[in-house]
Amino acid sequence: MSPEIIRDGKLDREAAAEALRGFLENVIRAARWDLRVSVQTVAPAAGAESADAAEVIADVDGNDKEILLERGAEVLKALEHLALKALRLEPIYHDKIHLDCGGYRALRLEELRMTARVAAERVQTSKQPFRLNPMSPRERRIVHLTLKGMSGVRTESIGVGDERQVVIHPADVKPARQ
Repeated sequence: MSPEIIRDGKLDREAAAEALRGFLENVIRAARWDLRVSVQTVAPAAGAESADAAEVIADVDGNDKEILLERGAEVLKALEHLALKALRLEPIYHDKIHLDCGGYRALRLEELRMTARVAAERVQTSKQPFRLNPMSPRERRIVHLTLKGMSGVRTESIGVGDERQVVIHPADVKPARQ
């Protein structure tokens, strides 16, 4: 991947989209998967919370999409990881590139938001902390942002590596450090 996709500390969306498209098409062709790639750029939105929002979104879809989505979309996640490595992006730019397959990730994000809200309501009622299942850093961030403005609860991430998870606490209870 030779195009310079970071210019003046910002993602060159067009160059990143073209490099991503090329990488994905090469992998799909080499794997002989029946999949199509659609890549679009999104202008960065104003505001602090959207500073890490996706600016390049690739959607892969077709007859072989189930290969990407099996076992919690492990292959899709691995493909995204490889794409970020192939683009030689520093970790601070990783949230700017999203890879989806037939709307799977969009549905997963909505599921996370709903789970976070339901768990937070449970914490508000019971006044007991609630621990969510381990999640990726990106998924944990979605939970934290979803509950950021909700009164009566606060969140923290605990654990290490693949076992890191979000704990939702009543707002007036101090966290237990691990």
